[in-house]
Amino acid sequence: MKIKVYKILNKTNVEGPGCRFCIWTQGCSRRCKGCWQSGTWDFNGGEFVDVEKLYTEITNTKGIEGVTFLGGEPFEQPEAVSLLAGMVKKVSLSVVTFTGYYLEELINLNNKHVNRLLENTDLLIDGPFVEELYDLSRPWTGSANQRYHFLTNRYNSDILAEYKNKLEIRLQKNGCVFVNGMGNFKKTVNTLCTM
Repeated sequence: MKIKVYKILNKTNVEGPGCRFCIWTQGCSRRCKGCWQSGTWDFNGGEFVDVEKLYTEITNTKGIEGVTFLGGEPFEQPEAVSLLAGMVKKVSLSVVTFTGYYLEELINLNNKHVNRLLENTDLLIDGPFVEELYDLSRPWTGSANQRYHFLTNRYNSDILAEYKNKLEIRLQKNGCVFVNGMGNFKKTVNTLCTM
């Protein structure tokens, strides 16, 4: 089975608690106005990566606390993403999943793969990005409507006091700059372009 992937970061400290292996899925029908990851929307973009290959890469990455799925929209590939989430949970890694859907919408789908991904997610951060509700005061969220759901006992709301939104900036081999995390991207991009 394969996941359509936009980007992979083997180690990041800004996409959930601790150091994480991060997978941006490709394809999103939500297409939130103001989303800075619009490159992940097109279902024809990205590349297919075998779940077993991703699992091997994850388990060979030392020093990570868990895996983060974001997008794009992970719940638009629930069968493959839930399979990988279940595999990494079996080796005691945590799973954080970001979604533009609300938890209630996902539950109402009554889809076994969606349910399996929820069952294998420790922390779900839900809700679409709403430009008019822009808010960076809480970790890992960009608008005030987005919510945290602690679906297992791995994490609880106490961790929210331990983290602030941050950005990581990487210069890639092809000369492109890749920015991830949560922050004021317009200001960051303008600063990068004027240096």
